[in-house]
Amino acid sequence: MNFRQLETFRAVMHSGSASRAAELLQITQPSVSRSIAELEETVGFALFNRVRSRLVPTPEAKLLLREVDRSFVGLERLRAEVARIRDFGSGSIRIASLAALGNTIVPRAIRAFQAKHSDIALTLQVHPTTRVRELVGSGEFDIGLAADEVDLSGVEHRTFGSFRAVCAIPPGHPLSARRTITPEDLDGVPFVALAPEDRARQRFDAVLEAAGVRSKIVVETPGSSTVCALVLEGVGVGLVNPASADGFPERGLVFRPFEPAVYFKSILLFRPDAQQARLVREFVAALLQARDTRQPLAETPPQ
Repeated sequence: MNFRQLETFRAVMHSGSASRAAELLQITQPSVSRSIAELEETVGFALFNRVRSRLVPTPEAKLLLREVDRSFVGLERLRAEVARIRDFGSGSIRIASLAALGNTIVPRAIRAFQAKHSDIALTLQVHPTTRVRELVGSGEFDIGLAADEVDLSGVEHRTFGSFRAVCAIPPGHPLSARRTITPEDLDGVPFVALAPEDRARQRFDAVLEAAGVRSKIVVETPGSSTVCALVLEGVGVGLVNPASADGFPERGLVFRPFEPAVYFKSILLFRPDAQQARLVREFVAALLQARDTRQPLAETPPQ
């Protein structure tokens, strides 16, 4: 027996006639009759009695229908799963992010996304940009958020955001009395710096160099949130990505604009063909929404 024969048998049983089954299957009535006859020959018993041009199911046909229906339930589930994979991609999304966004914007995007897709499993891992690139480039993760120093060769990508840097200042520090911080304000001041490979750090260093200023670096660390934590402890002043500063104003950390402007730039990375999956597109939309609705840092009056 083959699938077409069983599908035709099931259509006749549920519709009640060969003509109606032919309409449902979009085939001719003779094709229905031929499939039924072939199935009866295969199973070795009659499935229908022919009564006045009507097909009346035999008791054996009713027993067979139970088993066929069970099989078709599984088949329908398979078809639904195929459609879901076609439209949405896999039933999970794996995200790797640099810490500046992985502890703030990405969690907000996940909350919004899961409000619509509670059945989709999400994985979030926070790593340095180089590791984010490795995870996405190898196909282990679907989406990556990386700083702009990332190697973009061989990976699909698009710009995610540009965040204007701010100075993080310990509570009570003399610089907290200023409304804006300039390079000259930082001359000789203990400074908590980002890692040398960070592009924002490099842009900041270029600004200081152009102004003839040398910062007094006391600690280097790769993440803006760690810079904030060190500054809060009074280790020094730092330049940070405002997207990573959630919760620090409430703990007393002071933030001031830095002039001239320096920007932290981030890139979205994608596993090959991941952008084609509807779920990935919807999660990216949630990321963009979380980025655009990010609350600005609380304004702390100069002391």
